Amino acid sequence: MQNTTDKPKVGFLLDMDGVIYHGKKLINGSDKFLAKLRSLGIPYLFLTNNSQRTRRDVALKLTRLGIPAQPEEIFTCAMATARFLASKKPNGTAFVIGENGMTAALHHNGYTVVDDDPDFVVIGEGRTINFECIEKAVRLVSNGASLIATNLDTVCPTDQGIRPGCGAIVAMIESATGKKAFSVGKPSPVMMRMARKAMMLSTDQTIMVGDTMYTDVLGAVQMGYRSVLVLSGQTTREDIANYAYKPDIVADCLNDIPDEFFIPKQQTAQILQSATS
Repeated sequence: MQNTTDKPKVGFLLDMDGVIYHGKKLINGSDKFLAKLRSLGIPYLFLTNNSQRTRRDVALKLTRLGIPAQPEEIFTCAMATARFLASKKPNGTAFVIGENGMTAALHHNGYTVVDDDPDFVVIGEGRTINFECIEKAVRLVSNGASLIATNLDTVCPTDQGIRPGCGAIVAMIESATGKKAFSVGKPSPVMMRMARKAMMLSTDQTIMVGDTMYTDVLGAVQMGYRSVLVLSGQTTREDIANYAYKPDIVADCLNDIPDEFFIPKQQTAQILQSATS
């Protein structure tokens, strides 16, 4: 592959579970792909709908798996949610169902976590959620607090299989209160736009890589980003036919993404047109 440093840059938004790793195991070729991006000076950002861990925690997990990572290279739905709330109501209050990643992001953005009379009820991921917390959230939303979801994923992958995700918890509260949550995580344009701006890229320069059609690919399609669906996660090639939208390309894993995706969209179109003419 020729050196592309003299060409306009692109940048990658990379989903994590099912793209970079499965649980505690690195997906084959992920480290090679990221090493290639670093050697070419191509920026990337790890994008996750999991709000449990702080960006520092996520960076450490990646490093232990053999992928050097800094907290600044991580963008979580918890961060997106906290920034969104701070932009709408600075120095507000929130009742939180979730773990440290969510509360830390809120604190960092000037929010106070409370048990009573909050401005927002924020629902994130968590392994310690109990029904008492859900009852509390239902009462607070019924009394006027706005319901915010870090994401609407109905399931969350684990080493043992799947468990109920944020979307499943939110659905209970919506059903009980008759009020709909606003979701900030993928595929919401809120998170997708924040992540692009964090890399200081244009829409044409941004490439989203993920293993799910209804979050990663849908979010990219809605924002006008190029999209890559990798089959190393939970989606099969046959599943694609179930959706009206399609990824730009399908690859078995990160390391199978073709070289033409390392240059901007307009140049890629010109190359493909020349190759078929």
